[in-house]
Amino acid sequence: MDKKLDSLTAGMRIPYGGNNLAIVSKELASEFENGDRLIVIQTTGDLLHVPAEVWKISTTTVERAHDAFLEMGSVDDHAITQFFKLFADYLSDEERFSAIKHSNDEDVRVAKSKGRSTTRLVLSEKMREDMVAGLRLWENTPSQRGSAIEEISHDGWKVKLITAGLGVIGFIFEGRPNVFADATGVLRSGNTVVFRIGSDALLTANAIVEHALDPALKESGLPIGSVSLINSAERSAGYAMFSDQRLALAVARGSGPAVAQLGAVAKQSGIPVSLHGTGGAWLVGSSNSDPEMFKSVIYHSLDRKVCNTLNTCCITKEAASVLVPEFLAALTEAAEVRGANAKLHITESADPFIPDIWRSNVAIERAEGEVFEPQTEEIKIAEIGVEWEWENSPEVTLVVVESVSEAITLCNSYSPQFVASMVTEDDSEFEAFFDGINAPFVGNGFTRWVDGQYALNRPELGLSNWQYGRLFGRGGVLSGDSIFTIRTLASQETSEITRRS
Repeated sequence: MDKKLDSLTAGMRIPYGGNNLAIVSKELASEFENGDRLIVIQTTGDLLHVPAEVWKISTTTVERAHDAFLEMGSVDDHAITQFFKLFADYLSDEERFSAIKHSNDEDVRVAKSKGRSTTRLVLSEKMREDMVAGLRLWENTPSQRGSAIEEISHDGWKVKLITAGLGVIGFIFEGRPNVFADATGVLRSGNTVVFRIGSDALLTANAIVEHALDPALKESGLPIGSVSLINSAERSAGYAMFSDQRLALAVARGSGPAVAQLGAVAKQSGIPVSLHGTGGAWLVGSSNSDPEMFKSVIYHSLDRKVCNTLNTCCITKEAASVLVPEFLAALTEAAEVRGANAKLHITESADPFIPDIWRSNVAIERAEGEVFEPQTEEIKIAEIGVEWEWENSPEVTLVVVESVSEAITLCNSYSPQFVASMVTEDDSEFEAFFDGINAPFVGNGFTRWVDGQYALNRPELGLSNWQYGRLFGRGGVLSGDSIFTIRTLASQETSEITRRS
């Protein structure tokens, strides 16, 4: 007879990873009730508590999406196209959007009262325009569902390889309302999607569902549950969803540690993952850099804080006397346009090139408010890969290196292996940089181009880094129409076909 865990006691030892033990805390023991679930991360020993009610909300929502996927094979592409059209129309409607914006304003107010960052939470007019533009792109993207990508002929029979939907896509993302629209792109490939948004944006998400998404689903005739929101503010709802083996793919984007933990939950449940957590772009300058271009690239890479924002700059020592002043000037201008002061982190090698004016205490705008601190702080070389999650004050790291080769080595060792750029007038130097740098996104200018919708006209679900290994068989942009599988169809043309071996 199967036994189930119905309680926990403080100090209880829970085995993980084969020969390790995690210890149940007093807090966890007191919170755990009969019917709850305990997820043990086998790589770290993290004990994740999922209350029974949260588990039920998640499993019910995933079941609805799974049932919808089984119906998607008989849904014509016109209905999917119509959904994208209607969703975009409803977001463009002023009355409907006013109700959504009211909910977003409340989300922002509550987040600010808790000292939380709101730079990605605000549903601005520009974000609205991008959401609508993304949906219009999907509306006008030809369907590849059911396309024959290869045909192999034999005597009396043939085989076709045909694209098909992968299944239910589980999607967890931070409080960015625009990602809500991006996630629906998986419908174009014949998939369905279940998503959970961070608690900071849950009111906004529910308003989008009520005033735009659900009406579009209903009127387009898509199956109920094709796009489903797990309506829970509990972080454990994400753990529950990524434990559900009915998911065909688990996608997570947000902070690095949170995404890594969610990925571990999915992977030990046997679910393939696509993780998009750590970002921060790197830039390299040398004696072959045009100073004016270098300054412009830095300035335009710091317009706001997202994953492709400049985070770490490496300048060769022989060029430092020329390029460091340009770097500081660009950093200052990027801050001034926001009405703020910049924050600089340097390694010991950069110290001789920083003027005294950068060493005083200034006001830095943090999520919790304005804080007075040294404008420039020295950090250890092992810290140069830290992603600075700045609010309104641009925050970057500067490293002075002996050579471009050293910059490449540092990037490959300490960066998230994500976005790398080099400003140089020497084609052979850039070619060596491209060949040596271990990053999926490489350019010779500003770093903010790394965006599926901006660069490839494909609204993205996430941008993969190479921190945890290179990707197999596709680029670093995960978009709705890149999530599919292959079915194999055999057509026998005569009755005499038989295996002779």
